[in-house]
Amino acid sequence: MAACARLCGVGQSRRCRRRERKNQRDPDTDPELDLDEEEERIVGKMQAGGSARCAADTAASGPGKAAISMPGAATAAGTSVNGLGGLELPDTTKTTRNTLLDLPPEILVAIFSSLPGTALPNLALVCKKFRQILNTETIWRRRCMAEFGMCEDLRKMEVVGLSSKDLYVKLLHPNRHILGLWQPDIGPYGGLLNVVVDGFFIIGWMFLPPHDPRVDDVMRRRPLFRIHMWETNKATVECMYGHKGPHKGDIQIVKKDEFSTKCNQTDHHRMSGGRQEEFRTWLEEEWGRTLEDIFNEHMQELILMKFIYTSQYDNCLTYRRIYLPPYLPGDLLRPGLFKGTYGSHGLEIVMLSFHGRRAKGTKLTGDPNVPAGQLTLEIDLSRPIQLPEIEKQQSMEELSRLVLEVHEQVQRENNPVQSGSTEPGAEGQGGGGREENQNGLGAASATPTTTEGAEASASPLPAPQPFVLPLGVMARNEVYPRTCKICFYGTGLIAGHGFTSPEHTPGIFILFDDNRFGFIWLELKSFSLYSRITDTLQYAEAPTLEAFEEMLKSMQSWTS
Repeated sequence: MAACARLCGVGQSRRCRRRERKNQRDPDTDPELDLDEEEERIVGKMQAGGSARCAADTAASGPGKAAISMPGAATAAGTSVNGLGGLELPDTTKTTRNTLLDLPPEILVAIFSSLPGTALPNLALVCKKFRQILNTETIWRRRCMAEFGMCEDLRKMEVVGLSSKDLYVKLLHPNRHILGLWQPDIGPYGGLLNVVVDGFFIIGWMFLPPHDPRVDDVMRRRPLFRIHMWETNKATVECMYGHKGPHKGDIQIVKKDEFSTKCNQTDHHRMSGGRQEEFRTWLEEEWGRTLEDIFNEHMQELILMKFIYTSQYDNCLTYRRIYLPPYLPGDLLRPGLFKGTYGSHGLEIVMLSFHGRRAKGTKLTGDPNVPAGQLTLEIDLSRPIQLPEIEKQQSMEELSRLVLEVHEQVQRENNPVQSGSTEPGAEGQGGGGREENQNGLGAASATPTTTEGAEASASPLPAPQPFVLPLGVMARNEVYPRTCKICFYGTGLIAGHGFTSPEHTPGIFILFDDNRFGFIWLELKSFSLYSRITDTLQYAEAPTLEAFEEMLKSMQSWTS
């Protein structure tokens, strides 16, 4: 403690502590005080000895000679020796300590501004000067900008009497754990929520796909809640759901990477016309059409089912943290979020990620058949498919033949046919064949295919080739790209209502460009077109690759 006090220039001096020690008259010994007293006696002897030597040297020099500077010599005053020539001697008897307190205030402001905001409250406990400097607006304004990316002119807060320190201490820092990308727990439907610092608010934006089937349109977004400090001197949570404006709400952090919101005034969600008016308003916002415009009876049932189900969660929702997929050198294209067509279910949000020689498409929004969180697509990048000439591409039989050949080969490698022989050693040979095939070895036709796939993902892609959908394949988008870069074998997940009897069926993955790809489901004779989501999603990067992989595993368990 003594060393720290001397370094900072604060605290009690040695003499003050010695007087306090004598006043208390404690018989116990204090080694630290004894060392201080011994140090003072040594310094006193050095000063006395230095003064005596200086006087002797001055007398020995004589009146016609200049005084010679000697190391460690000084006068009693400790300033100079007045001999012929007036040479000034350095004062070595006094030790000068440079502390933080000796720095100008503007330098301290620059130093404190570079420290994490969490360290500043403890720094204010050091001394009164530090506490006064830490009340400077510049310090907290810079922390708000550095840690939370606030680009607004924070000086505008002076108009409403809100300081940058209050903004950081009472709003931003306490709610830092809810910033980021989240998936709401709305049964099979899921969703995408991005909680960001927006101006002087913390706002939770729900991102919605564009109206079906306009997959290339920009995403829609809607505020679900906000936190601010405009009216009171503490953070206020408001629910933004409904059509009657902001109203009281609450946020609770359930556990790490999970929080919940609650509306305290659910009457703001109701409309004067009752449920019928609410449904028509929701239908126009969600689908961009009226019920009379939807002629498909099955689609009407799906829409009505979604409205009834999601309206149960308008007062309380739980969110789980998700991350954007990391980008690694050698990936076929930049991973990210895409919006794709799913027949009568409309547009859904899919996360495309790469895992070595495989690409995975995970649903962030889902439907009663395949819910959110499930693996909707899995692409084998080691098995490219060469499309035939443009005339033969229109034949569904030709495309099915190409894909099924690869699919049967994969089935043989994963589930080799065991011979019915019971001869000794037959079982061991079969086991060896299984292990080799699972690792892409053993089969003569598998080796070049794997090599081609590795080269295709690492080397530049070939020149675009013409593409056309086979006759009889259903597509929500009549306008789709007519050229593609490369195609791969893959599987798509299909299931019955309620996620019953899930099955991975073969299909073909078509890469059109860096922002669009498609998938043909052979069994359904259906085509899905996916377009990249270009919105900037903040605080969404995964801290590590392992954290992202763990998140993917957890997502499937949320809706299984």
